Amino acid sequence: MTESEFAIVRTVGSTLALVAALSLQYWRQQATIGSTRRGNIGLWAVNVLVMGIVCGACACSVARWAAGAGVGLFNAIPAPLWVVVPATILTLDFVAYLWHRANHRLAWLWRFHQVHHSDVAFSVSTGVRFHPGELLLALPVRLAAVALLGAPALAIIAFEIVFTVANLIAHGNISLPGRLERRLAQGLITPALHRRHHSRRGRELDHNFGTIFTLWDRQLGTYVDSASTDRIDIGLPGLTESPRLLGALRLPLRRHPLGPDWAAAR
Repeated sequence: MTESEFAIVRTVGSTLALVAALSLQYWRQQATIGSTRRGNIGLWAVNVLVMGIVCGACACSVARWAAGAGVGLFNAIPAPLWVVVPATILTLDFVAYLWHRANHRLAWLWRFHQVHHSDVAFSVSTGVRFHPGELLLALPVRLAAVALLGAPALAIIAFEIVFTVANLIAHGNISLPGRLERRLAQGLITPALHRRHHSRRGRELDHNFGTIFTLWDRQLGTYVDSASTDRIDIGLPGLTESPRLLGALRLPLRRHPLGPDWAAAR
């Protein structure tokens, strides 16, 4: 797979993921979404531009380099695609879990990640509300994981599409039937579980870090149950509305980061 093919497949996959998440949110909307004037689309546009310039299809380039140089687990120990693809999705989702936890534990990372949590509403667009600085800081971690894993570009693009679908749906203002929700939560992150992670209550911020699977939260002690019937106050203390584009971009420059006491003290 070439970089151009990788970019095309990723774009199509991301578009379909967005349509699916928005459709599910429209069909199973929990409550009013709130104001749409939150700067989320502006941040997304900035990130598309910045990451397109800095990275483009660099994950594909790294995967192809690793294959040519014989670097990484799956380049040293060949395995069929039916093993490589699921293993890649599991491994990179675990890396994303660890990176997410680091963003909550390290003050200099939280300064950027607080932009994501500064949305006082909760909808599919919250899933693209990130500071470009956070995405740039995550890039070396993600590329190092790709190289060490030695997964082919096909497995990487499969992960990116599954991750995008999971991320957008997890941020959706979606209410699921109780029985279905409980069954899904046994293995997958549901909107209710991730909504709990966006609570204004500081202790709840330190739970449900997963994006695709609940496995990591369950095994590492960060899982907290949640249901669509639970009413959760979204956002960060001190915020009554979501900072718009310029305000969100300036948040990391604040002398003290927004959030509960544990964040300000780090």
